[in-house]
Amino acid sequence: MDRMQALGTQDYRNALRLLCGASDAAGDVMSFAREGVADLSRLVASEITTLSICDPLRHTRRVLSNPEGAISAADRLCFDHYFSVHPLVRYHFSHPGGGAWRISDSLSQRDFCASALYNDYYRRIGIDHVVAVPLFVDEGLLVSFVLNRTGRDFSDRECALLDLVRGPLSAFYRLAQSRQPAPGGFAQLPLTRREREVLTWLAAGKTDREIAAILGASPRTVQKHLQHIYGKLGVETRTAAVMRAMELTLRRLAAHPGAGVQASV
Repeated sequence: MDRMQALGTQDYRNALRLLCGASDAAGDVMSFAREGVADLSRLVASEITTLSICDPLRHTRRVLSNPEGAISAADRLCFDHYFSVHPLVRYHFSHPGGGAWRISDSLSQRDFCASALYNDYYRRIGIDHVVAVPLFVDEGLLVSFVLNRTGRDFSDRECALLDLVRGPLSAFYRLAQSRQPAPGGFAQLPLTRREREVLTWLAAGKTDREIAAILGASPRTVQKHLQHIYGKLGVETRTAAVMRAMELTLRRLAAHPGAGVQASV
């Protein structure tokens, strides 16, 4: 059965309420992250909720988490040890268009509890059920909201709720990055002023022609700026450029966490 068929009127109302809050908080990345990890925990019960950024090249994860201090530095190092075999990381990198995915969708609970990942990491933080909601996936970056709890697994209805809000949350996240004020936003990237302007409008969803009209330039000039941006950020596509810029910004923001959110690198 299609997961969405399990949703009722109240589920849609709750999802709309969450998205209204996320929209209001999309003025900057930290506000969006703080609102997201708090409100998702209310939409779908979760003992630990994180905004997680996984880097497959470095086999590391950075997190913004709620409640604060739920994941220690030692916990993060332990997670990194199992990065390449983590079922959620592996699934979303191999299925970039996939939606909400539980560990139990990849492993039986018996096999999961017998794994080194569970006994070395999840047991120590008191968690035995996990679901990840991807916002963006490419070969170099995985950005997800991750919900963790103990006692009972996430139901199909709860996963349907998470899938319902996933697309808009991804768009709000990108919008929050495009609005990020200096010095926390694109101002500190290794780009010229004009390249930052192009990237900002790109993050806002504008086409080459629209950016050209806004900046008083030709579409060809905008395309040249984009090629320079791609080279400097080490990416090949428009979407990847925006997401890489978001990742670099979050690394800086992680050094100065906002109230109520743990930022970890």
